[in-house]
Amino acid sequence: MRHGKKNNHLSRKAGHRRALLANMACSLIEHKRINTTVAKAKALRSYVEPLITKSKEDTTHNRRIVFSYLRSKYAVTDLFRDVAAKVGDRPGGYCRIIKLGNRLGDNADMAMIELVDFNELYNGGKKEVKKAKSRRGGKSKAAATPETAPVAEEVQAPVAEETAAPIVDEAPEASNEESEDKA
Repeated sequence: MRHGKKNNHLSRKAGHRRALLANMACSLIEHKRINTTVAKAKALRSYVEPLITKSKEDTTHNRRIVFSYLRSKYAVTDLFRDVAAKVGDRPGGYCRIIKLGNRLGDNADMAMIELVDFNELYNGGKKEVKKAKSRRGGKSKAAATPETAPVAEEVQAPVAEETAAPIVDEAPEASNEESEDKA
């Protein structure tokens, strides 16, 4: 009977299992997809998805909790910077497991586990990155003060006239030179 058996021990002692899952989670965060066995992929999904949820809120406490699981400062930095920006609006289900068939050597069931938002084939080519919000409630850069507004208009108007005039003048000269070369 399997009453109360919630996690797969993967035929390893607790320390070895924690090290294996931490190493695989770091590789998944760094490379965005890895190939492994189906059993390890399922165990890894339940290990890494709570960490991705923690990374949505970038606080020192959450970074320390995630670091205690991953034990790699590079993976934690990548998780909080890149991965959290992509999965910010997703309510869960950050990983996808795709079965690949059996391994040649020992006929083990193989699978590819990947982060869902980093696969452009399944998202329809969207590479949408959520823009970081400002914590300060100041004026936007577009709204200029009354003293600087006339200066900006004076600078922009002559530039537009200068760029438009030479383009028109160059086109007829080039066509005249080409006709003279042909004759």
